[in-house]
Amino acid sequence: MSAIDELVGELARLPGIGRKTALRLAFHLIKSPEDEARRLARSIVHVREKVHPCSRCGNLSEQDPCAICQSTRRDVSIICVVEESSDIMAIERTGEYRGLYHVLGGRLSPLDGIGPAELNVRPLLERVDGGQVAEVVLATNLSVEGEATANYLGGVLSPLGVRITRIARGLPVGGDLEYADGVTIAEAMNGRREL
Repeated sequence: MSAIDELVGELARLPGIGRKTALRLAFHLIKSPEDEARRLARSIVHVREKVHPCSRCGNLSEQDPCAICQSTRRDVSIICVVEESSDIMAIERTGEYRGLYHVLGGRLSPLDGIGPAELNVRPLLERVDGGQVAEVVLATNLSVEGEATANYLGGVLSPLGVRITRIARGLPVGGDLEYADGVTIAEAMNGRREL
């Protein structure tokens, strides 16, 4: 196997990168100045050495506990449950949520062999059972697996006596009704509110 084939094979293993894109990236790296390729390689090694899951919430961070868990400005009575750390970044960009987080590390997917034991559920139950948490926001993706995960979590959290909420669903800002699917329109209609 040639060095180019090896690089293309490794790049193609990344999510969202197909063989064509991997080939394009490989040739870009080959044509780039050597210091750029070395910087990229160092960055990859550096992030693997320095970034680890927070021991409290599971968010990827260079410090433990992470900055969100350490913040005195966060509302400790609310925990937003997400599938991955990247979901936290998306929610934080809005500037609207001020509570804490809990990262599951995935979602239920029996076909892929991912059940409750493979997710970061037990630490969530321990955090909620600690008595400070009044509400758990289930912010798993609005996919079949995300819905199954939210339903499962709702079932295991309800005996703990906390308020359990689910993120709203509906039409995106700037979306056209004529292009939306029926389920999305139905969810938007069911989730309507007073003006």
